[in-house]
Amino acid sequence: MEEHPKQLLHLVFGGELVSPDSTEFKDLSKVQFVGIYPNYKTALDAWRGAAQATVDNAQMRYFVVHLHRLLEPKEPHGA
Repeated sequence: MEEHPKQLLHLVFGGELVSPDSTEFKDLSKVQFVGIYPNYKTALDAWRGAAQATVDNAQMRYFVVHLHRLLEPKEPHGA
């Protein structure tokens, strides 16, 4: 049987914020879902790509959410 590394799911999403020092979105209908990734490294790569594509807009912000921590809160956390 083939061994697969344990999935540590991460969500990447973002959009334009009310202000750069806030986490409140201007328009929730325009929040971009970048994707769900099997580990932190691929999520970070996706986050970096999305963030760099919008670097000229200081109010655009992307986030990485550790879904695996929400799904299994009692498990020891990796990345």
